[in-house]
Amino acid sequence: SPEERTPPSDTNEHRVLEIRLGQAVLMALANNRALSVQRLAPDIQRTFEAEERALFDPVLSADLFTEQGNDEDPSISTNSSDVTTIKRTGGSLGITELLPTGTKIGVNVSTERKADGGADDEYATRAEIDASQALLQGRPIAVNLIRLHQARLDTEISEYELRGFAETLVATVEGAYWECVLAHRRAEIVEKSMTLAQQQLKEIEHRIRVGDLPETELAAAQAETALRNEELINARSAIAASRLRLLRLIDPDTLNGPRRELVLRTEPAVPDIPLDSTGSHVDMALKMRPDINEARLRVKRDDLELVQTKNGLLPKLDLFVLLGKTGYSESFGDSASEIGGDNYDLSAGIRFEFPIGNRAAAARHQRARFTREQTAEALNNLADLVRVDVESAFIEVERTKAQVIATATTRHFQEEKVRAETAKFNVGRSTALLVTQAQRDLVVSQVSEVDAVIRHLEALVLLFRLEGTLLERRGLSAPGRIPVKEAQTVAPANTR
Repeated sequence: SPEERTPPSDTNEHRVLEIRLGQAVLMALANNRALSVQRLAPDIQRTFEAEERALFDPVLSADLFTEQGNDEDPSISTNSSDVTTIKRTGGSLGITELLPTGTKIGVNVSTERKADGGADDEYATRAEIDASQALLQGRPIAVNLIRLHQARLDTEISEYELRGFAETLVATVEGAYWECVLAHRRAEIVEKSMTLAQQQLKEIEHRIRVGDLPETELAAAQAETALRNEELINARSAIAASRLRLLRLIDPDTLNGPRRELVLRTEPAVPDIPLDSTGSHVDMALKMRPDINEARLRVKRDDLELVQTKNGLLPKLDLFVLLGKTGYSESFGDSASEIGGDNYDLSAGIRFEFPIGNRAAAARHQRARFTREQTAEALNNLADLVRVDVESAFIEVERTKAQVIATATTRHFQEEKVRAETAKFNVGRSTALLVTQAQRDLVVSQVSEVDAVIRHLEALVLLFRLEGTLLERRGLSAPGRIPVKEAQTVAPANTR
């Protein structure tokens, strides 16, 4: 609600934090360190997508070289003056690109200058285009894009993992909030009962002094007061422990400084939320649960791996073509102009490669088949667990809802019992022991009533988390909201 989303009130002088349930959830989503770590996972995974896309990026290459050597003319008698020093310098510039079709195209331009100490240098300039095409292994576009598809699926998987973590965190925060509320309510009830026990002890002591009651009635009142003091000590300790757990979730920085006092403003009450049938909640869980969607994506990833390893069983058979033209002249400009002439060289052929036995590829394909089968079975097992979890949570919601009514009725009759027992004691028809027992039963019923409401709220949170709708019901958005279709096929990827 808008009221719950207003900023929490922080009184610095007293280190008091007034907070509602919705504010606690928002603070946890903003401050929780574990969630901050998990948020980075999709961004990290997207870098692998960029890495896989880079396989189809054009590659620019260039080189410069120089070399020098001696060349002896065999037609002239051998002596030191017949040795010619030859110096070559040159460079090349080229670009190559691998296409998803399995085609590799390259363009290269090179030039070379040869100087042998004569009057004129020799220049050679060459331009060539080469292309190769995979005919068997590595030919289909779908196969060449599998790694990119898998990287994108891994990113989606990390998003569903993030969503599942966020849902668990929200459920944990709400549970910690209600446990803290319960600890405060229990302490309030015990404090009131402690005050009542002390008043009753004083009254009994007074009546003993005036001779209205025997001294034997004093022991029961004293024991009851001591028991209430024990319970109060435990209740206050429970408040401190529950506050610490809640602060760790919503504001971990406070753990390094003075502890903040919490004032919890959201009252526990049974919400008016109509529930559908058990089957509807199960169907919703099988559609929206992050772990179910994550498992379906893993099945799709294994399907892609199966396709790739099956293609790896084929031999490598590549068709290649090389077309080049070379120009020669005594200057660089003229040699480049000579490329436009009629002379050219062309080569074409086929390369074949196949390992005898091909055991490595066969092992990879067999492993992919087993992994795919294992992942599918894991998905089916997870679906069974989801059905059991959701139905069990639904049963718990119905039980706690009935307990809320039952405990309220019990508390009402316990109040009547205390009034009746007190009235009887005042006229001498009951004992202090019976009165304290009735008061003790009333305290238990009051705590049970609050506990039943809290357990019902926690049961609802558990049901919504197990069906994967907790974030939607709380008005929170997170990656992984769109369910994965089981029969969904992966569309061709854009390599840019």
